[in-house]
Amino acid sequence: MNDGDLRRSARAVGDPIVVLGPKGAGPITPEQFAEWVERSGIKLIPRSWHPVSERLMVVEEDATWPENKAPTRVATVFRVSGGKVTAALRLSDLKSALELAYICREMAASE
Repeated sequence: MNDGDLRRSARAVGDPIVVLGPKGAGPITPEQFAEWVERSGIKLIPRSWHPVSERLMVVEEDATWPENKAPTRVATVFRVSGGKVTAALRLSDLKSALELAYICREMAASE
């Protein structure tokens, strides 16, 4: 994602990928994900990793955008299935992301 390779970004995610961010939430296609990467210009530098389950990981990151070079600390819940990222849920802080990830884990376990 950080290198701007849109094809690689699209290949790394499932179809669909579920996203959550400040501008909305829901399922999108890999092509829409790659378009978002290009449009937003976001760069994410991982700072800490927090495994929640075999398929869920929370990553705390420093995010920058073209219009704001000062890093903003965020945290993303990632879900992986079949070697692809199938969810990327970005929250404003690590505590919120961990809480959401634990809820997702418990929901999956109780199906």
